[in-house]
Amino acid sequence: MSMASVTKEVAMAGHNEKSLFELERELTMAIISGKYKATILWNLGWKGPMRYGEIQRIFVNISNRMLTKQLRELERDGVVQRDVYPDSPPKVEYSLTNMGETLLPVLQAIYQWGIDHIDFYRKRAEAEADTDE
Repeated sequence: MSMASVTKEVAMAGHNEKSLFELERELTMAIISGKYKATILWNLGWKGPMRYGEIQRIFVNISNRMLTKQLRELERDGVVQRDVYPDSPPKVEYSLTNMGETLLPVLQAIYQWGIDHIDFYRKRAEAEADTDE
């Protein structure tokens, strides 16, 4: 579900049968879902403000178009702030907003879940690879 449709549903919450829990879950997922968004948020949260090039170096094979799109969506959603400094050439930094910082415990829980369960998925992948041979 897109962020626009979630926003519309939140506005209409009193007029439809969808529970508030479903809307809240969909809202959170709409904000952090996207191929690179969680990683961008994680790095801005733990490393602090970063320039565009620093964020780009985190990823292998990300296009400028895709990174710009992800950053703009995060900025539009109110979780990332873009600051332009009038240097020559202009300096642009991205950082988390106060609302963006409230997503850090959510991202930490997702990261921890991955740590706790990665062995299960590694073993399953190895078993599937063995049966393919």
